[in-house]
Amino acid sequence: MASQRSGGSSVEPQHAALLANRDFTQVLLSPRFSGTNSPMARRALGPSLSSKRTQVDGLIYKDDELNSLSPGSQRAYDHDHYLHQDGKRRSLIEYILLRVLGECLSRRTLGIVSSFSLKRGIRQSAFLFFSLLMITFVLLKISSAGFLGLDIVREPIYHSQDLQTMPEHVFLRTLDNLVTTEAVVEPDYKIETPQVDKRSILQNLEANVKLWMKPDSGKYEQCISRGKSHKRPTEPTNGYIMVNANGGLNQMRSGICDMVAVARLMNATLIVPSLDHSSFWADPSEFKDIFDVRHFIESLEEDVRILEALPASVADVTPVKKAPVSWSKASYFEEDLLPLLKEQKVLYFTHADSRLANNGIPDYIQQLRCRVNYHALKYAEPIQSLGEKLVKRMRDDSPYIALHLRYEKDMLAFTGCDHGLSSGEAQELYEMRQKVKHWKEKEIDGEERRNQGGCPSTPRETALLLKALGYPESTKIYIVAGEIYGAESMDFLKQSYPNVYTHANLATAEELDTLKGYQNRLAALDYILALESDVFIYTYDGNMAKAVQGHRRFENHRKTISPDRQNLVRLVDDFESGVISWESFEVQVRKLHEDRIVASSSLWQPLWVLSKSFGVDRALWFAKFLARGARGH
Repeated sequence: MASQRSGGSSVEPQHAALLANRDFTQVLLSPRFSGTNSPMARRALGPSLSSKRTQVDGLIYKDDELNSLSPGSQRAYDHDHYLHQDGKRRSLIEYILLRVLGECLSRRTLGIVSSFSLKRGIRQSAFLFFSLLMITFVLLKISSAGFLGLDIVREPIYHSQDLQTMPEHVFLRTLDNLVTTEAVVEPDYKIETPQVDKRSILQNLEANVKLWMKPDSGKYEQCISRGKSHKRPTEPTNGYIMVNANGGLNQMRSGICDMVAVARLMNATLIVPSLDHSSFWADPSEFKDIFDVRHFIESLEEDVRILEALPASVADVTPVKKAPVSWSKASYFEEDLLPLLKEQKVLYFTHADSRLANNGIPDYIQQLRCRVNYHALKYAEPIQSLGEKLVKRMRDDSPYIALHLRYEKDMLAFTGCDHGLSSGEAQELYEMRQKVKHWKEKEIDGEERRNQGGCPSTPRETALLLKALGYPESTKIYIVAGEIYGAESMDFLKQSYPNVYTHANLATAEELDTLKGYQNRLAALDYILALESDVFIYTYDGNMAKAVQGHRRFENHRKTISPDRQNLVRLVDDFESGVISWESFEVQVRKLHEDRIVASSSLWQPLWVLSKSFGVDRALWFAKFLARGARGH
């Protein structure tokens, strides 16, 4: 047993038969018979038992084997039995790979050859090489085109005689389908890719898109077409109705819609309404100066007979003046006033606004009111064309906000709000209020009303709201209002958002020549820019705010933001007094207004109960009218 462990001669008898039948060299090189000279034995017994070796050209040869061979045999041996520094024998092919590829690469490559065969090693090496090549190509592509191909587009400086110079900023123009966005690149401006966090870029772009994105329409659509059972007005007419449309522009729009519906209910002929000239603005404009008369008459000829003046047959009849009862149902006009009309032939309604109730009215009458407001009341060509031109000018290189900032002198005097004004300006508002009989109240505490949300938001409060919602400094804002009251009222808003426009600085003097001095015509111009804006924000619930909001719902649910004034003033006061930080203010403002952006969910409010104003109520009615599958008569 000891002789076997030491590798002595006792091994030979046990394998004599094998030695007779096998090549002597194979047996000699076998680990079992090579004794202490075999690699296995050397690893087990340590370096002290290893044979002496000689290194030649990077390879190691055994001295006893090298010396025992003749030069020719030695060369043949070299081709088949070279030893490397790691102690392993190498074939001729391995030797060539070693000499050609070099020591470092050869170690891994020869391992593949010896383990899996030469062909498989070559295939794996090729796979590794092409994988490395593809990774290199991808890295070069990312470095040249930016992460996922996203680049920052610098907006060029806008040159125009009509507009102020715009600062550079990054923006996306939202497409109508809201599925994709396009980055606007003007000629001669190259794309820049700054070394910034790519994830941050994606987040900013996503936030930018959300700022301008339209709310979901809920698959609602316009529904003003006449039903199959619709009938033209019957002959003969029961009489003629003359109307004085009182109030401001949007109050007059609402009254005109009501009077068309009343004429339908009474089967009467409507004379083109006259407009109020005795209101606060004292605008002498007539119907034809603001609205397209021919379009008004022709678009409603299937519903109501409309004439521009009384016919000769009743020209000498003295009209009976009447102020219809406010919020009256259809029965009031059909049963109470129709006999009077048949008897007198001509009735003159001195007030037109809010004369017809919102609820309990036949569907076809409600549908008619919407058809009048959203289709028949088209602005006169000079106003309409200029409005479209200014809309294009505002949206030439970026979206814009239409801000209905009701911080006007008459509105502040009416509400008794003077927050942020000087003592002299507050006194002027008080005196103005006392001069208007129906504006007087016993006492008005302006601060208390403000804390209750009853005051129009100040320009400063509005600027803080926009900043907290995320609108950048470069945002363009069109002021949809008259002259803002207060010597320093607009300073903070303009510092926060330098790109503030009104019709006065957006249009040229020549373009405004026919509208200057006519408040209702200028209000019609502002209405167009508010209707077509990318975002509409109103700071007080006036007639125009509701009319525009309703019209925007009708026109594919354009985005409208209704500020929560009561909670907003509380947050503004806390921020400016240092009670909360800007970060906290920003988070609370955004959370506060999550549900105050007009969306389809808000359409499921009670019908016709929001206010007497026309626009929102009619739009709400249309949504529910369409949802329940009703059809006009």
